[in-house]
Amino acid sequence: MALRFRADVSTADTDYGTVLLDERAGEYWELNPTGSVVVRTLMAGGDEAAASDALTAEFDIDRARAEQDVAALLAELRASGLAE
Repeated sequence: MALRFRADVSTADTDYGTVLLDERAGEYWELNPTGSVVVRTLMAGGDEAAASDALTAEFDIDRARAEQDVAALLAELRASGLAE
């Protein structure tokens, strides 16, 4: 499933990861490098499996941990209201 942020959420890549700005609430969210890989993969149209693949390819983690990380990040983005 591709990831879509609300229209009032801006993203910016940094040296450390990705920053999300919730313009409606005036809050910043900073994603670490693993979170950035997940968000980039999903925003490019990849699904959760593709995001898990990207994590295991780029970082030294096993598949089960990658799947947990992807699910946790998506749950947090949805719970915060940033993602649709």
